[in-house]
Amino acid sequence: MPTDSALVRVVAPRSPTSPMVLTCEHASRELPNGVSWPEADRWLAGTHWACDFGAAELTHELATLLGAAAVLAGFSRLWIDPNRPLDSATLLRDVADGKVIALNHRLDALERERRLEAWHAYHDAAHALLDGTVAPIALAVHSFTPTYEGTRRSVELGVLFDEEEALAVRLAERLAALGVDTRLNEPYSGRDGLIYAIGRHATSHKKRALELEVRQDLATDPSVRASLVVALAEFGHDVARELAGGAA
Repeated sequence: MPTDSALVRVVAPRSPTSPMVLTCEHASRELPNGVSWPEADRWLAGTHWACDFGAAELTHELATLLGAAAVLAGFSRLWIDPNRPLDSATLLRDVADGKVIALNHRLDALERERRLEAWHAYHDAAHALLDGTVAPIALAVHSFTPTYEGTRRSVELGVLFDEEEALAVRLAERLAALGVDTRLNEPYSGRDGLIYAIGRHATSHKKRALELEVRQDLATDPSVRASLVVALAEFGHDVARELAGGAA
């Protein structure tokens, strides 16, 4: 069962031989206790700007099947984005759909430090979780909006990578066999720093980092998630068996 805190939700591993450890940086639309949306921002709470719809469910379902460890952010990406480095212009996003985000407008140094506590809490939990598992694959689970700032996206699944191109190709081929439009480094590229969180921790723990991006109309469909979970689990076990046998 998951254990919860105000800022981070951790799923403890049930299988010592799980091939994957999971992260979900945009799992929640919630703000920390005692914080509420400014009136001008209430429209944001139910949008893709606040969280990745379906990503938390997919993470929990995959963790359950694999017995895998997982860490999920317990705060909205609009509070502070754990999938961005500290020097990113969108760490504390202040514009969405061309509108100023009042929550993040003109933050003073004290408030910024308060937000950074959440960022560090998430990354401390991710570090501890990856340090405590022998899983060879570190997978970040995300979802993306079907329409972004007026542009319709035809891609349905994206496998993002930086160093692990061959592994990403294998996973993309496995997922494409489900009959979905699966592409590499779309709608974002891991080589542009957009798998920051999983890349950071996988590198320090000598794991192979990938990020899965699922279009939100699919990520929120339980039947689609069920198919993805099976395919991802099979892929993970295949890779783990090959590594155990000495294959790359």
